[in-house]
Amino acid sequence: MKLDLKPNEMVVKAGNSDRLCNGNKVDGKFIVTNQRIYFKCLNGHARQNDLEIMPSQIREVHFFNTGFLSPSGLNIILKGGEEMKFRVKQRNSFGELINRMY
Repeated sequence: MKLDLKPNEMVVKAGNSDRLCNGNKVDGKFIVTNQRIYFKCLNGHARQNDLEIMPSQIREVHFFNTGFLSPSGLNIILKGGEEMKFRVKQRNSFGELINRMY
């Protein structure tokens, strides 16, 4: 997997993730840089499922449980009302990083 970083952009935190979309699970990497958030898909549908989220697009960040007692859900709500749901380990530290961005 190759990530094209912009000038002066560096990866702050990255980890394995699943994007939860319309009842489907897409495996990928959740990457937070000092300028934006990326989700890079690990399967063959990369162009359809890769995401780039700018801090100016974010309205709220919510946590949710992905299972009965599994605290790994991270929901990024965009200003347009669209919700991006991810399952990540260490969701609290990812959430703190994202909250500092916008």
